[in-house]
Amino acid sequence: MHQVPIIDLGHGLNVSRIGFGGMALSHVYGQTDPADALATLHAAVDAGITFLDTADVYGEPRPGTQGPAGTNEELFAQLLRERRGEVQVATKFGITGLIGTPDAPATRGDRAYVRSACEASLRRLGVETIDLYYMHRRQLDLPIEETVGAMADLVAEGKVRHLGLSEVTATELRAAATVHPITAVQSEWSLWSRDVEAQVVPAAREVGAGFVPYSPLGRGFLTGALTPERIAGSMLRSEDRFVRNYEANQQLLQVIRRVADELDATLAQVALAWLLDRTGRLGLPVVPIPGTRSAERVRQNAAAAQLRLTDDQVARLDAVADLVQGSRDLSFTPPQWISSGRE
Repeated sequence: MHQVPIIDLGHGLNVSRIGFGGMALSHVYGQTDPADALATLHAAVDAGITFLDTADVYGEPRPGTQGPAGTNEELFAQLLRERRGEVQVATKFGITGLIGTPDAPATRGDRAYVRSACEASLRRLGVETIDLYYMHRRQLDLPIEETVGAMADLVAEGKVRHLGLSEVTATELRAAATVHPITAVQSEWSLWSRDVEAQVVPAAREVGAGFVPYSPLGRGFLTGALTPERIAGSMLRSEDRFVRNYEANQQLLQVIRRVADELDATLAQVALAWLLDRTGRLGLPVVPIPGTRSAERVRQNAAAAQLRLTDDQVARLDAVADLVQGSRDLSFTPPQWISSGRE
């Protein structure tokens, strides 16, 4: 077992320095075998990862049903029945469409919906309390204070322990924190997606929230293993970074690969170690949540918590952002779907 250090993410929520993102085990990147998916979750906990991330919208809806599918939460429930005391589980509400399709941008954050979504997630997960409950995306025509107020009620009732926000702007985060302490902000952040560093990261530090980078491996690109064939079979098949700029972006992988060779590490481990290094350099807890379908990759990712980068290596990796061709915007979502589109 890898020993993954524990860190206070914010307001007393102690989690492993590296978490596990469950979306990879659902439909977005193609189908997976449920037994294999459950084995991967167990491998994550066996490797010392205690922080597990899911959402009500992960998974394909059943025929004849509407709203969030919840099948990823049901998968997590199988692990939680055996190992609830070993992990902290995070889930999310707010997206009412199907992730990876043009319907995904539909959102709700009204009080009635927040409560019903939480109660549905509690049932699917088979738990009495959700450790960290995120607003996945905000309803833009509704004040964020109203949504967070409804979330705060869930804390008061013991249904939720900590609150989180995903893809919020610095202004939205500060407004939310006036209603209830925010434990974590989750947004895309990696060697090639760094827009959050300008405003959102300083705001998180200001309100005492930790940062949970999703897609810390660039949706697989930063591992060096994402082939054009794999891209063609996923939701990335129309994205400039991955298709039109695929060859141009190979040059940034060469920078990461040279550092990986120096450390006898994988490219993924280097990308994760760079994010972990942000904790000290930017002054707030950073806990990335890479996802994978491979138990061996889970163990490798967990081992990244032990990797240490030199100042020279960090400087070279910092320069990767200047080599990136294409933005992190996804073609099937509007610009305001991510925080940088609203700042």
